[in-house]
Amino acid sequence: MKSALIILALSFIATFSNAQKKVLPVTNVTTGKEIYAKHCMTCHQVDGVGAQNMIPPLIKTDYVLGDKKRLIKIILNGLKGDLDVNGDMYSGEMPSQALLKDDEIAAALTYVRKSFGNSASAVTIKDVRRVRAANKTISK
Repeated sequence: MKSALIILALSFIATFSNAQKKVLPVTNVTTGKEIYAKHCMTCHQVDGVGAQNMIPPLIKTDYVLGDKKRLIKIILNGLKGDLDVNGDMYSGEMPSQALLKDDEIAAALTYVRKSFGNSASAVTIKDVRRVRAANKTISK
């Protein structure tokens, strides 16, 4: 009887601990989507289309799919002036988002590069750190 209770208790503990392990962490894409919604969506819209002649789209553009460093610099430094995106001119101003943490920038950019029909590689925290460090030395 005692051994049956011990086995039952151990089974319960094993089942409970396995259930604890199955809780999945928030993924980079989920976090990126949340950061996008909080910091980018107002201008670039829910579906990444932007606003004609003011806010460029995030859909299949060289800026999004191309060089990650350039994209990270845009987040860190903002962007001002006329901009040619896929043959269309945009003249809105994007403020710097340098207050975002490196992991937040990496997550948001990865989300954008993998959403809205885009299919580009992830932006890593290491990528953002490198660009941020180089950006500081240039701006001194």
